[in-house]
Amino acid sequence: MTLVRWDPFRELEDMSERLNRVFTRPGLRTTGGKEHLTVADWTPTVDISESEQEYLIKAELPEVKKEDVKVTVEDGVLTLQGERRQEKEEKGKKYHRVERSYGSFVRSFALPESVDESGVKAEYKDGVLSLHLPKAEKVKPKAIEVKVG
Repeated sequence: MTLVRWDPFRELEDMSERLNRVFTRPGLRTTGGKEHLTVADWTPTVDISESEQEYLIKAELPEVKKEDVKVTVEDGVLTLQGERRQEKEEKGKKYHRVERSYGSFVRSFALPESVDESGVKAEYKDGVLSLHLPKAEKVKPKAIEVKVG
């Protein structure tokens, strides 16, 4: 008898693959060696980092105009929403492949309690939105003198 080490992540991966086969969108399927050309839903990718002073969220938003991006902070949730618009079709121009995704997007992040929501700042440069979330100053413990009387 061979002992096989149990890997819960392999089971999750197998289940995910089975579900993907059942619910596969046409854009992910190939038929007869040819790919279907459909546009998938779009969600910008982000990097989240932390320093002693702040949390930093960097979102990739290529070809998204600053005016088409909205950032809100409400009840401990930071929401990033906007739209990447597709180029207008030009007469005589034929597309052979469209892999980039277009349309509206929304990303929401629950903020840690240590974030000072009133100090959130955003900058947009070279297609990258940087959100600076400063940490609130910690309340220092106060020593109370106990008098014996």
